[in-house]
Amino acid sequence: MIDKNEHNEEVENKEDPVRLYILDAVADGKIISPNDIAIRIAKDRAKDTDPDDIWRKYLLAVKQQAKSLARAGRISILRRGKPIDPNKMKGLIKLSLPVKDR
Repeated sequence: MIDKNEHNEEVENKEDPVRLYILDAVADGKIISPNDIAIRIAKDRAKDTDPDDIWRKYLLAVKQQAKSLARAGRISILRRGKPIDPNKMKGLIKLSLPVKDR
């Protein structure tokens, strides 16, 4: 029998797959759009019968996880090349490794 606390710790230690895609995409210092990450996820998960724009299904999840990662200080959300408050995210944005305000 699994102890309830052990199970909760196990669940908390697992990263969301979308978060892993985001972290992997920015790991080498690249600046990347959420669309590109959603497209990458869709290519990895798509079936032959899926439409070409299936990546749009993942876009909201990418943006939500990006906000969460930015709040935790693990990435930066950029607009016009400058970091923004994740709570004020809108419009065209890019994701990158954490950067200091300029």
